[in-house]
Amino acid sequence: MSQTEPKNINKIVTIAVAVLALILLLLYMQGSFVSKVSPGNSPLPGDANTPQSNTAIVEKKQVDDILAWPGTVKSRTVANIAPKMTTRIIEIKVHAGDKVKKGDLIARLDERDVKARENAALAALVGANAQANRAKADEQRTRSLYSKEAATRENFDAVVASAKEAQAGANQAASAVTEIRSHLADTLLLAPFDGVVVKRHQEPGDMGLPGVPVVSLQTPQGLRLEADVPSTCAGRYSIGMNVNVRIDTLGLTTSAQIDEISPEVDSQTRTQLIKIALPAIDGLQPGHFGWLEQACGQHEALLIPAGAVQHIGQLEVVKVLSEGRQLMRHIRTGKAFGDRIEVISGLHAGETVITHPQQAQ
Repeated sequence: MSQTEPKNINKIVTIAVAVLALILLLLYMQGSFVSKVSPGNSPLPGDANTPQSNTAIVEKKQVDDILAWPGTVKSRTVANIAPKMTTRIIEIKVHAGDKVKKGDLIARLDERDVKARENAALAALVGANAQANRAKADEQRTRSLYSKEAATRENFDAVVASAKEAQAGANQAASAVTEIRSHLADTLLLAPFDGVVVKRHQEPGDMGLPGVPVVSLQTPQGLRLEADVPSTCAGRYSIGMNVNVRIDTLGLTTSAQIDEISPEVDSQTRTQLIKIALPAIDGLQPGHFGWLEQACGQHEALLIPAGAVQHIGQLEVVKVLSEGRQLMRHIRTGKAFGDRIEVISGLHAGETVITHPQQAQ
């Protein structure tokens, strides 16, 4: 026998032992050497005589499908401050977030064109007044002559008519000055009420146009949550109905009343606008994001006390009482409904779960 043959035999034996060990390990992992239990159940040691007060029956009930629709907090009173004429914006005194009082200056427009028209109207008024005064003097003089029979009736009537015409021209010129001066006042954009600037639409140097807002102003009182709700669910609402509103920014949920429902369904999104009057809430401001919570439909759910669920890492488990034995069951839960929680998988209606005494209701 050559020297290499014992080495080959030893190598073959080593490989065979390794393969056998691997097979035994696989059989062990498959549970071939231990008693088997039902999938999802793990038997627990301990007293099977669990107090009745620490158990609960898995119930099947109809529950509401609570949905949440996003919305924005807006003021009931909103004003877009816009020019009444076409002219350049010289100055804007406010920025978004600024608080203003009624009558405060918001923006100043270019008044040079209006000033020029005012000067021309004033000059025309001076001329019209002078002409009216001359005509009045002619009327008085002709009246005196006519009383002395030194002037004819025809001349007297003509002078009186001229005086009236001149006075009408003076009145018209005065009205023109008043109108132009009102346009001059329009070059100053003032706050119509106490409020907060929510948006600045334009900047100094931009051309102001009639009806095109320079800034938007709204009051911090009388706030509403405005949310677009699918028309299939909007039909469940009515004006005056109490609903739940959640404001995540402030970390609160409050009851509020529906104030307005748009009868029009948006052709693109198939939604209707719902406006909910909000109570006075400290810190609540226009622009805050909120949720309108609503039950839209129902479904059957398996419910157990939330205190019956234990968390092991990321796993959810409950203790099930079956034939006098406690079994650990892996489950998957859904939404909470008060002190109960929905079980999506892992349990059946009528089974008994064990609650924790410290959390039992």
